[in-house]
Amino acid sequence: MLSKDDIVKSVPQKGFLGHPKGLSTLFFTEFWERFSYYGMRAILIFFMYYELNEGGLGLDRGTANSIMALYGSLVYMSGIIGGWVADRLLGTRKTIFYGGILIMIGHILLALPGGVEMLFTSMAFIIIGTGLLKPNVSSIVGDIYADGDYRRDAGFSIFYTGINAGSFLAPLIVGTIGQTYSFHLGFGIAAVGMFFGLVIFKLTEKKYLGIAGTQVNNPLQPEERKKTVMMALGGTVVIALAAYALHTQGLLTVNTFGLVVTTLGILIPTMFFIVMYRSEKTTKDEKSRVLAYIPLFISAVIFWAIQEQGATILATYANDRTNLNFLGITLKSSWFQSLNPLFIITLAPMFAMLWVKWGEKQPSTPRKFAYALFFAGLSFIIMMIPSSLSGGTTLVSPMWLVVSFLLVVIGELLLSPVGLSATTQLAPKAFAAQTMSLWFLTSAAAQAINAQLAKVYEVVSEFLYFGIIGGIAIAFGIIILIISPIVSKAMRGVK
Repeated sequence: MLSKDDIVKSVPQKGFLGHPKGLSTLFFTEFWERFSYYGMRAILIFFMYYELNEGGLGLDRGTANSIMALYGSLVYMSGIIGGWVADRLLGTRKTIFYGGILIMIGHILLALPGGVEMLFTSMAFIIIGTGLLKPNVSSIVGDIYADGDYRRDAGFSIFYTGINAGSFLAPLIVGTIGQTYSFHLGFGIAAVGMFFGLVIFKLTEKKYLGIAGTQVNNPLQPEERKKTVMMALGGTVVIALAAYALHTQGLLTVNTFGLVVTTLGILIPTMFFIVMYRSEKTTKDEKSRVLAYIPLFISAVIFWAIQEQGATILATYANDRTNLNFLGITLKSSWFQSLNPLFIITLAPMFAMLWVKWGEKQPSTPRKFAYALFFAGLSFIIMMIPSSLSGGTTLVSPMWLVVSFLLVVIGELLLSPVGLSATTQLAPKAFAAQTMSLWFLTSAAAQAINAQLAKVYEVVSEFLYFGIIGGIAIAFGIIILIISPIVSKAMRGVK
């Protein structure tokens, strides 16, 4: 078994903005993966609910929002599969590569003419592929830094900038082409982006990443293989039979599926915590850290429930409720998806420098999470104003959305890179990659909940919708702030 020191020594520790060279490989791989994913996502909601004569599928807006939320939930939920495959079968490096191939295939299918069946097939490829790739890229970022390396948080912030650089360009390029010429052409460009990411990863991984990501942390033993295969086959048969029974009874609907995914979004992370805490491979200190991780997990779920609505509720708000003629420019509704990454690119370096400058004096991880919830809540509270002024009917200025996205980004920079870093440090050694998958389950749970909130948005006033959800986030932020000393103590030396 390779030690942490062995892995760190194999990676050139200088060469990319004062950070390990391997960070550049991971930076550009994730840049192109996010370009492909967010390019696709920027136009997918409109592809689903635009009319057939506009090149869309003609679904109603509420159904489209629910499908988008369920899709996002399953994308992050599949990280469990990616973490397990990396930890027990392939190691993170191989898992990343195979995941990228599946993502590219999914985008190619979207680029082909087809109806709802083709949509769901492509989604299946992208869901599994992203689950294999995304948590494992982030896990390797943690591997290339030594324990206690002060550059770690700054490194995750730089990595996060790479993610958002791809996310920024994608809606502007894919969105413009998709909404101007053809949705299918836009999806094709997303596939090309993933291809570039795969090429960069294969060309640089050996030289820059050393042995990071090559080790299988908790390999599947020969006696476990038969049992694992039988469980996988049994689960597949049960799911297939259940789906067939529901289909024959006319019960396999988006609403039914949404309830199942929402339930899983809550139950799966709960079981995850129980298994890690009760495992004999988890030490006493690691058990304490697992408990400390629970309030951070819940905070992240609430935060992402608001942030992820930027691609659903706020995306349709941009299309249907916003005046797209601004300062003599005709805006595309998909362009608003570039606001979040634009603000992150602008502000992330400032946050990275701030954490390095403050060093030991910076706020604890729980306090950063509490502040993040305050800003997320405010991003929805601010949307009550245009809803009130317009009466929920007349078009509003796009600047309201700009301010809302800015506020939630400030919260995101307090929570997301810090959460990634904390996850790599709080993770029990036997569950390293799987704990990173657990972090991405915060988004899965949030979007599973959003699938139900999408229905609420269609039947209540905008004013009430934004006000209640924003208020809940702020209230929970206050709770986390109060209990932050207890959580910090339970983290056992991890700051």
